[in-house]
Amino acid sequence: MSTVTPKDHLAPTPAALKFNTEEVESIIKKNLQNVIGQSAYAHEKTPQWARGIIEGCLDRLVKLSKPFKYIVNCTIAQKNGGGLYNASSCYWDNTKDDTCTVNWENKTMHVIVTVFAAGI
Repeated sequence: MSTVTPKDHLAPTPAALKFNTEEVESIIKKNLQNVIGQSAYAHEKTPQWARGIIEGCLDRLVKLSKPFKYIVNCTIAQKNGGGLYNASSCYWDNTKDDTCTVNWENKTMHVIVTVFAAGI
């Protein structure tokens, strides 16, 4: 007969400790909507928006209490007919590390947010 202690009930399951792309994507999208929403592109506001997006994402990611170090990158570009290309690369452990990228836009701007999660 096995005995279950209260501590055993509180231990997170292995699945709960994994990087959940859908969960992270939702965090990014909600944060983008809260910080920028339908605001028109304004060059002078981009540093404030980028900081708000990055800090908001990091705050919510840390509150998930998962075993990761996070890196958040944010690119904001005005929609003016110009091209935009964004690329990233990492050398990491495919069994523990992961990433999530969200491409978001409104009428006046494109925003690309990438979250890198490095397992610890």
